[in-house]
Amino acid sequence: MIEIYTDGSSIGNPGPGGWAAVILEGGAKRAVHGRYGRTTSNRMEILAAIEGLKALPEAVEVTVHSDSQYVVNTMTRNWKRNANQDLWERLDAEVARRKVAWRWVRGHAGNPMNEMADRLANQEASGRDPGTNPPLAEPSAGSKTSLTHVDESGRARMVDVGGKNETQRLAVARGTIVMKPETLALIKSNGFEKGDVLGVARVAGVMGAKSTAQLVPLCHPIPLDQVTLEFELDDDRSAVHIEATAKTTAKTGVEMEALTAVTVAALTIYDMCKGVDRAMRIEAVRLARKTGGKSGDFVLEDDESSNP
Repeated sequence: MIEIYTDGSSIGNPGPGGWAAVILEGGAKRAVHGRYGRTTSNRMEILAAIEGLKALPEAVEVTVHSDSQYVVNTMTRNWKRNANQDLWERLDAEVARRKVAWRWVRGHAGNPMNEMADRLANQEASGRDPGTNPPLAEPSAGSKTSLTHVDESGRARMVDVGGKNETQRLAVARGTIVMKPETLALIKSNGFEKGDVLGVARVAGVMGAKSTAQLVPLCHPIPLDQVTLEFELDDDRSAVHIEATAKTTAKTGVEMEALTAVTVAALTIYDMCKGVDRAMRIEAVRLARKTGGKSGDFVLEDDESSNP
């Protein structure tokens, strides 16, 4: 029987969050853990169970131990799912592939595995490297201890991905361009002589993603399955929020393409509007999440908190 001890944490609710799952299997002990930029403790509790199960093969028997009555009673007593439907659906899918039993454990009651999961989740939420107080001998999956684009002599290099398998990969990047209220009003009314600002920015973002390998020296040219851009007009901040999603089936990730799409779209908005507002600011361009590849999923922001 495999056992998983899970825990989730957030500093503030919502606030920075972390999740962790400690897996006991055949006398061996390992852990998976990660963080979100802004989330809730309940979402982290659910995600810890999802990621713990994802780390196991299908069709196995497993007992999940959690100190979250919210998770355990929802899965065993059919508590109403009034929120977090996206995560409940993901958890249901993982449970359906395995034979899962649920056990509630009292938190902070001296159970060493629960305490370990709690410590990892809190370290992730606080932004501290869990390796600074390592509860396990081995590093977590996908951890890095050196720069991949620098060789042993300190020279820049293009990473050799020849031995990797092609997998489906996705990356979501976000950014914001802040402007005067009058500039935002002109964008809304399509009042610029150069034309449809957001329409041109959307096309420019796609073209930018397609040109990433020519713009960033050590990026691999990869085939793009899809690039999409979405814009949200924010009257309160007088800003345009930009989100780019890039997809590929390749040996390496598509994060740089998504980030380039956001950046080029923001630059295009600036170029088309600079005649009336040279004080515009491009802010907070960042990777929100990525999936696929050997390092697995990375989530900095959930969909509940897309804007800074």
